[in-house]
Amino acid sequence: MFPVLETERLLLREIEEKDIKAIYSILSREDVTVHYGQEPFKAYEEARSLLAIFNMNYSMQRGIRWGIEEKNSGAFVGTIGFHAWHQKHRRAEIGYELHPAFWKKGYGQEAVSEVISFGFSELKLNRISAICYPENKPSQKLLERSGFQKEGILAKYMVQNQHVYDCYMYCLLHPSLNEEK
Repeated sequence: MFPVLETERLLLREIEEKDIKAIYSILSREDVTVHYGQEPFKAYEEARSLLAIFNMNYSMQRGIRWGIEEKNSGAFVGTIGFHAWHQKHRRAEIGYELHPAFWKKGYGQEAVSEVISFGFSELKLNRISAICYPENKPSQKLLERSGFQKEGILAKYMVQNQHVYDCYMYCLLHPSLNEEK
């Protein structure tokens, strides 16, 4: 059973076939993908393929991705979740994207907080990491407000639109691990 998470304003739920149009409307935008590590979608089939990847990762326990829905309106805000999930090592990487109509409303922070809580309590993660382009200041601020620490730079880590990017590596450790220091 896919876990459903709830915050004050958001419902984090399983992504369904009906969400493909909304996913396409987000990931076909250059202002969203410019710091995402991929080129904008050009066809709905790309959104359908992404949904298949999300489903495969979940069924193989390599990741989990939620659709973010605004409770009041039912609007599809974006997606959030874990990928590169390694149960044995109790770590995963968090990722997210939101439609620009929902930027600067605190939805990213609200969703990240809930997913972090789920990761530590239900998935028993010790470490949650995140990768962020140095140019993506809003995402850096969101991660830092969420308690992530910048660990360093991954030199020449991503290629997008034939440009090679360095990335910042962020990390958040389970609170009990911070007490051991």
